[in-house]
Amino acid sequence: MGFAREHEFLKELGLGPRNPGCFVAGNWRGSGPTASSVNPANNKIIAEVTEASIQDYEDGMRACNEAAKLWMQIPAPKRGEIVRQIGEALRTKLQHLGRLVSLEMGKILPEGIGEVQEIIDMCDYAVGLSRQLNGSIIPSERPNHMMMEMWNPLGIVGVITAFNFPCAVLGWNACIALVCGNCVVWKGAPTTPLITIAMTEIVAGVLAKNNLPGAIFTAFCGGAEIGQAIAEDTRIPLVSFTGSTKVGLMVQQTVNTRFGKCLLELSGNNAIVVMDDADIQLAARSVLFAAVGTAGQRCTTCRRLLLHESIYQTFLDQLISVYKQVKIGDPLEKGTLLGPLHTRASRENFEKGIRTIKSQAWNILIGGSVIESEGNFVQPTVVEISPNASVVKEELFAPVLYVMKFQTLKEAIEVNNSVPQGLSSSIFTRRPEVIFKWLGPHGSDCGIVNVNIPTNGAEIGGAFGGEKATGGGREAGSDSWKQYMRRSTCTINYGSELPLAQGINFG
Repeated sequence: MGFAREHEFLKELGLGPRNPGCFVAGNWRGSGPTASSVNPANNKIIAEVTEASIQDYEDGMRACNEAAKLWMQIPAPKRGEIVRQIGEALRTKLQHLGRLVSLEMGKILPEGIGEVQEIIDMCDYAVGLSRQLNGSIIPSERPNHMMMEMWNPLGIVGVITAFNFPCAVLGWNACIALVCGNCVVWKGAPTTPLITIAMTEIVAGVLAKNNLPGAIFTAFCGGAEIGQAIAEDTRIPLVSFTGSTKVGLMVQQTVNTRFGKCLLELSGNNAIVVMDDADIQLAARSVLFAAVGTAGQRCTTCRRLLLHESIYQTFLDQLISVYKQVKIGDPLEKGTLLGPLHTRASRENFEKGIRTIKSQAWNILIGGSVIESEGNFVQPTVVEISPNASVVKEELFAPVLYVMKFQTLKEAIEVNNSVPQGLSSSIFTRRPEVIFKWLGPHGSDCGIVNVNIPTNGAEIGGAFGGEKATGGGREAGSDSWKQYMRRSTCTINYGSELPLAQGINFG
């Protein structure tokens, strides 16, 4: 069996019609079940992958644990050089990798290429960081004593990623984890195994070129069994999990029972607030990207739109007009803005959500139907609704936007903060007093608080993550690196006396 003609480019990424799905001790293998990678635009099989068995996992972890002893001894700037080379290797495959993301996940091609570019940007960021993993010198109250902080590697970081960003989230974690001196164990999403393999192939090539153990980066294609093994494994001090709040809570509870650390990126239920003085055109363009981009399958997708009553109808009229112009179709075709949902199950969840909306008699302004085709296409949907409706509190992972009216800023902030999740939020206004209220202690309770930009499309330089049921984790920029290291407070006595802290005299 060979590739379909349109899939021939996959050979450039080291992929074939049948692929082993585990990178263990520097070699490809797989003794678990066979899974199919499916194109969500037509539900046809792209290629097959042999997933990991528990024996594959155990062999991989044994090798990774040994490799960690070597990798953590290499100076951080030298580790940074390896990550720099990974970034360069990704640059040479940018177009092919972006096309694969679009093909296998379903997001439009510009977004697929942008996702790979995000990892390249993370590599660049991590290279600089490798020379700045600084501790602190702390004044000691005791004479002839010195206090300082030291940061050391954890050893191994487990990374479990989701289908919606099948490689970018790996970049947020792996680039930082590697320069911090940790080996990486990655379990990619079960429905995007080809991306997992292609990304690993690139990293493996860089490690081999530098005569480093392949086990420094260990990867598994597989399902819940492998994820459970990572959560339970005492050899993995930190587990980064991206996915639903329900599964994230289970992962956290499992990791907590062994006193491991968790870094959670879970559900979002993000709101855009449009004030009466907002730039309507700017806000409408932002809402379109935030609500329709990636077919509503970003954790930062705008799901709730809060409009000031004075501009409510004007804004809605403009937004509906823009929605009518959205081109739906093959994500690889130029001009497409809305590709398919990722799986048939995603399409069924959309239909179930629409049935719930209709049963509660809310007003669907546009959309609300699946598009009859071979693929998982649905219409972008806008619904007039009450902020108190039960469906508003849940995350429907699809291009469904709930619109509601407010009178005061205080009311808008209360609605923004009224859902269990707390990932991203944005307000559109020109008034400084409104902006700083929104940013302050009585403003948005989210981890990402924006002004005059969408809820999605975050830059890598800031810490990414949210509060409440979003999990509290922070990845990518700022001081997120500290989560991937072990902090020690060190006190050194370079004198001949033994003064005690707090002036204690002990004999």
